[in-house]
Amino acid sequence: MSLLKVNDLGVQFQTHDGFVYAVNGVNFELDRGQTLGIVGESGSGKSQSVLAMMGLLAKNGRTTGEALYKGKNLLTMSPREMNQIRGDRVSMIFQDPMTSLNPYLTVERQMTEVLELHKNMTRKAAKKRAIELLEAVRIPEAARRIDMYPHEFSGGMRQRVMIAMALLCEPEVLIADEPTTALDVTVQAQILSLLKDLQRDFGTAIIMITHDLGVVAGLCENVMVMYGGRVMEYGSANDIFYHPSHPYTIGLLGALPRLDHEGGELMSIPGNPPNMANLPKGCPFSERCSFASEQCVNELPPLVPSTADSTVLRACHRPAEQLAQLSEEVVHG
Repeated sequence: MSLLKVNDLGVQFQTHDGFVYAVNGVNFELDRGQTLGIVGESGSGKSQSVLAMMGLLAKNGRTTGEALYKGKNLLTMSPREMNQIRGDRVSMIFQDPMTSLNPYLTVERQMTEVLELHKNMTRKAAKKRAIELLEAVRIPEAARRIDMYPHEFSGGMRQRVMIAMALLCEPEVLIADEPTTALDVTVQAQILSLLKDLQRDFGTAIIMITHDLGVVAGLCENVMVMYGGRVMEYGSANDIFYHPSHPYTIGLLGALPRLDHEGGELMSIPGNPPNMANLPKGCPFSERCSFASEQCVNELPPLVPSTADSTVLRACHRPAEQLAQLSEEVVHG
């Protein structure tokens, strides 16, 4: 049994203009110690997928499908059941630590209350454990700095505090939502190295949500590419980066600057993401895809193996062989 198995996950929001279909039919599995990268443009449904699993959707949101953690559906749990799992067995690192941390409480209090709630620790024992975790994420003088407030830490240090808080209870699943977006490249590299080390030490399964393909290449075994609330391509990081078979994935990789393409032009994907309240009838990428046919416009492609013997899944009507030359040009120049 997989540690986490998501079946046909859907997320909709009721608005004054009707329903917004943010996530549509997402499926994936995650085993212990694995890292799954979820990539795509802003608004593609990456964050809403995991917020649904965590029971953290806005009040006007609703979910369909299943998110099975050890066989139990997270989407149908009562608030009490969810509170026993969230922050304990399944934890999340949010994108902006300054808005996620409580500015009125010291770091010590925000960390110790987690352990008091989930592990029934005393305040003294919880503080000792919190200091150990701050040291594990390489915060200098942790015993002194634990009594400081969030605004007294730099952005990189606040993100380390968030990681330490997420790992307090040694969760089996760690969800990281754009954890390095606001950080400079040096701190970003340190955070990614830290996540690798912690995964090795704790055996934690990680879901990494990002629009940065470089982050995915450095951390993830498997990659799920999302667009318009749907999965466009799913496979190993090696297959996705070296043998992309969906026009959207090829476009994303082509837009990356590369040191071995000196003087070369970057590809760009024309047009804009679809209106999630009025999605196209067929493939959500059809309006921006140079390979789109009438079938693409009118018929939603299923997520199926790209070739008969491939482990890569893709949602595209075009045969992978027809995109092979473009894929080769993007990957190898």
